[in-house]
Amino acid sequence: MAGALADPTLELHDADGAIVESNDNWKDTEECLIEGTGLPPQDDLESAMIVTLPTAAYTAIVAGKNGLTGVALVEVYRLP
Repeated sequence: MAGALADPTLELHDADGAIVESNDNWKDTEECLIEGTGLPPQDDLESAMIVTLPTAAYTAIVAGKNGLTGVALVEVYRLP
């Protein structure tokens, strides 16, 4: 992707703004679980998380590590 954010961080916030989960570099935390989905990110610097959530409103915030800027894409999957 042209202009892709080189080293994104990801935060998931609940409706009150509290951080539910955060990630920087997906292999640092849940590598086995994420690989087991068959949907691992292609780049080790990408962010990903597996979270079981009750039905509610949530906000995903993607930012560039150390102030980097660029284009980011957030994908959400319902896993079995």
